[in-house]
Amino acid sequence: MIIKSIELENFRNYDSLSINFDEHTTILFGDNAQGKTNILESAYMSGTTKSHKGSRDKEIIKFGKDESHIKTVVVKNNRDYQIDIHLKKNKSKGIAINRVPIKKAADLFGLINIIFFSPEDLNIIKNGPAERRKFMDAELCQIDKIYLSDLTNYNKALNQRNALLKEMIYKPELKDTLAVWDEQLISYGKKIINRRQQFINDINIIVKDIHSKITAQKEQIDVSYDPNIEDIFFLDELVKNKEKDMRFCQTSVGPHRDDIKITVDGIDIRKFGSQGQQRTCALSLKLSEIKLVENTINDKPILLLDDVLSELDKNRQSDLLDNLLDTQTIITCTGLDEFVKNRFKLNTVYKVTDGSIELITEELNGGRN
Repeated sequence: MIIKSIELENFRNYDSLSINFDEHTTILFGDNAQGKTNILESAYMSGTTKSHKGSRDKEIIKFGKDESHIKTVVVKNNRDYQIDIHLKKNKSKGIAINRVPIKKAADLFGLINIIFFSPEDLNIIKNGPAERRKFMDAELCQIDKIYLSDLTNYNKALNQRNALLKEMIYKPELKDTLAVWDEQLISYGKKIINRRQQFINDINIIVKDIHSKITAQKEQIDVSYDPNIEDIFFLDELVKNKEKDMRFCQTSVGPHRDDIKITVDGIDIRKFGSQGQQRTCALSLKLSEIKLVENTINDKPILLLDDVLSELDKNRQSDLLDNLLDTQTIITCTGLDEFVKNRFKLNTVYKVTDGSIELITEELNGGRN
C-alpha cells in the first residue's frame, strides 16, 4: 500500500495544496514552522481520522475559515481508493471512501496502515504509562477492528461510570446503578487485556532480534505487558475498590491504567537506563511495529517520520534508514545532511516554505552529478 497523493484545502497553514508522493521515499525539507508536519498530520488523519497531536477538528481548520478538506488517494492491492475527510468547525467530520459516505469513522480503519514516528516517541520509555498505552492502542486499533470496538465501548463505559461517581456525591442513592457500568467495564476490559497481552508477546519476539542488531549483539531487550489488573480478578477488584472510587470520583482499576515493562539485560531501562539506551529501545520498538504490521496484514505499512533523524546519533540514523528500504516513507527534516552522509537515495524532495511546496529533487540530483 502507498499514499499516491494528498490535496488540502484550508488545512492548518495551507490555503490549498496538491502533493504527489514517491512510492519509496518523499522528503519534506525546510525550516521549522513552515508546514512540513501539517502534511504528515493530514496523511495520518487519512488513515485514522484523528490528529497524531490529539488536536480537535476546529483547531486544524485554517484560521478564519469554517471548513477544511483532505482528499487522499491511496493504492492498495493494485486498486486506487479516494479518502475524503471534511472537517467542520461546529459539526462532526464527514468521511467518504470512493465518494461513498461512511457512517462510522471506524469503517476507515485498516484501509491503510500508518506508523507515525516523532521525536516525542523517543521518550516513550521514560515518559508515563499513558505514552506506552498509546503505543499499544494506536497500532491495535488499525490492525484489529474488534479491538477498536472493544476499546471504544470500554472508554464509553468508563466515562459513564466516572460521571456517575461524581453525581453520587449529591445523589448517594445512585450507588446501586454502578453495577450496570461495572458489567460493561469487565466485559470489554477482559477482551482488551487479552488482546494487549497477545500484541506485546508478538512485539517482544520481533524486537529482540532488531535490538540485538542495533546494539551489535551487546544488549538483550525484553518487553512485557504489565496489566493493572488480571482479567480474572477484575470484578473482585472493582468491588473491593468501590468505596475508594466513590471517594475520589474515578475508577481506580482497569486496563486504562495498564503499562509496558521494558528491560535490557534484566535491568528496568526506564528507571536505570541511560538516555542513549532509552532512545535505542524506543527506536527498536518503532521498528518492530513496522515488522508486526507487515506480518499481520501481509503488506508494508506507510511510515511517517517527523524530524526524527536530527534527534538520533549517526549510528542510530543508519539503523533507521536501513529499515526504510522497502517501506513507503514520508520524512520531514530541516536539513539534508543526514541523508547525504548515509548515502541515502533522494527519491523525491520538496522544499516547504510558509505553506507552499517546491519540488527540488532534480536540482539536488543534478548538483551531485
